[in-house]
Amino acid sequence: MRSNRAKLRAASMAATLPMVAGALALGIPAAHAAGSPARDALKGTKPLWATAKADKGATANSAPVNARVYLAGKDAAGLAAYAKAVADPSSPLYGKYLSAKKAQAAFGATKAQVAAVKSWLTSAGLKVTEVTQHYVSVSGDVAAAEKAFGTQLHNFAKGSKTYRAPAQTATVPAALKGTVLTVTGLDSAPHKANHDDQLPPPDAVFKNAGPFSSYYGSNIASSLPDAYGQKIPYAIKGYTGKQLRAAYGAGDYTGKGVRVAITDAYASPTIAYDAGTYAVKHGDAAWKTSQLHQVLPKNYTKTKECGAAGWYGEETLDVEAVHAVAPSADVTYVGAASCYDDDLLDSLSKVVDNHLADIVSNSWGDIEANQTPDLAAAYDQVFQLGAVQGIGFYFSSGDNGDEVANTGTKQVDTPANSAWVTAVGGTSLAVGKGDAYQWETGWGTEKATLSADGKSWTSFPGAFTSGAGGGTSKTVAEPYYQKGVVPDSLAKANSADGNRVVPDIAAIADPNTGFLVGQTQTFPDGSQQYSEYRIGGTSLAAPVIAAVQALAQEARGGKAIGFANPTIYAKYGKEGVFHDVTDNPTGSGLAVARIDFANGYSAAGGLLTSVRSLGKDSSLSAVKGYDDVTGVGSPADGYVQSYAKKH
Repeated sequence: MRSNRAKLRAASMAATLPMVAGALALGIPAAHAAGSPARDALKGTKPLWATAKADKGATANSAPVNARVYLAGKDAAGLAAYAKAVADPSSPLYGKYLSAKKAQAAFGATKAQVAAVKSWLTSAGLKVTEVTQHYVSVSGDVAAAEKAFGTQLHNFAKGSKTYRAPAQTATVPAALKGTVLTVTGLDSAPHKANHDDQLPPPDAVFKNAGPFSSYYGSNIASSLPDAYGQKIPYAIKGYTGKQLRAAYGAGDYTGKGVRVAITDAYASPTIAYDAGTYAVKHGDAAWKTSQLHQVLPKNYTKTKECGAAGWYGEETLDVEAVHAVAPSADVTYVGAASCYDDDLLDSLSKVVDNHLADIVSNSWGDIEANQTPDLAAAYDQVFQLGAVQGIGFYFSSGDNGDEVANTGTKQVDTPANSAWVTAVGGTSLAVGKGDAYQWETGWGTEKATLSADGKSWTSFPGAFTSGAGGGTSKTVAEPYYQKGVVPDSLAKANSADGNRVVPDIAAIADPNTGFLVGQTQTFPDGSQQYSEYRIGGTSLAAPVIAAVQALAQEARGGKAIGFANPTIYAKYGKEGVFHDVTDNPTGSGLAVARIDFANGYSAAGGLLTSVRSLGKDSSLSAVKGYDDVTGVGSPADGYVQSYAKKH
């Protein structure tokens, strides 16, 4: 999927904008490696799996190809420099945002560049099927694509399947150097995102079994074995907005006048009903007419490959979590046509091109190893175009800890690894009686089951099941705003020059201290009914932080925060702004007891009893100060208030 920092070449600042002193301090190599004298290479277009050993020979000349050529714009370096300046509180250009129209005029591709790209593609025998301000789409056959991109297309084995891919890195004519960002579609293997938690599909009901705690520690599992030398509480039934608002210092702020966008794939057919029902049932403010909007594509694609049904619950979680924490914020859901990069990029671009919101929550991603430098550049271009307009993007950091158990390799997730987004890590949250904040740990779960005789936990504390994504990028340079806050032991783990460390900030994610969601699901008798269940993952943390940012923007008098990382790190260390989250906040091991339905919805199939230990996130540790589980920590009572105008 996506990787590396935006690859930007030096270019002059747009004449229409104030000059930005100095080059970009995000440590970014050039987009295009040196190609042959007459051609310019598009780095990353030959996938790593397209090896000589896996080569099964040339693809038939007549085989169809649908490709998308992304445009670099007329001033990539100027875009990155301005995006940095407007987001940096120490810059004289801080907060001097541009309109979508002015941003496109200053940094977008020119008519002459678009015409040159179209002419090159059509002269090779490809047909132009769509032109936007971001890309030119073409269709044709393999022979024409090979001519256009100066490479042979071969079939390669990848796992048990065979896919088409360039046998050499794709190139463009030297005259188009700096005009073309990348091309997608030459490689036919899926590049897709996963929603970052195991949400149940709406075509089968999922329910939590009891007993539960209504707040942390309210119901002790006295009949079950001890853990860490003491009796443990039952898992939370699911926190609601009132509890989360209290935990993260919402005060009287509600997000009034602030617009939040959410991107996922597909769209839940029952979202308006479900969100409305949930709000009324749990004391959130009722949704006002036209407070919830959807921007959807004409057609959905790849529904089978992407498990479209599983994304319905993702949208439901995101929409209900934002409203629970920021009940007056305006929410726009932007659904992608599929979970593939081109479609997700389209959704992000819709938000930016039409300035649909100032805050964008994104609960999806992939592993860094699946990201290529060219796609990273395409994503970063969208994030930078957002930044110059005062739009900030928030991405969940992932649910597999250091990814070793999931992939065999220690790595971070993407696009959370981008230096241009706010990566949101995860915690286990204890809200006590009277909605009082007690503590948080880094989210990381180990699970052990009840022994057959009911007297002990088998192989306690058990195996790692899930935890907040985090760690050090292998491809993204250390951004300036992390220097001096992120310890060298993390920043320089993969390179002496330093790399981006994930996450930046954190919030509730542990499904065992999770959020209650209401969604229409299909019951065993075939009926469609509204039902509620507890869920978590950094898919919960991202919309919670997006909602907290909406409260902060309201506190700021409605002025957009924009790309938030420079501001977040500038607030680090100030008293009362962040909860410094550690794995062991109480001085002893922490765990909860959980009872689940074996069949997922009723006691008919029996019950499963387990103990879930908290604060055990694979090889990652939440420690005093910045860490790679929770970043600078979670918002404390003083966080939202720190944005309030000083009189």
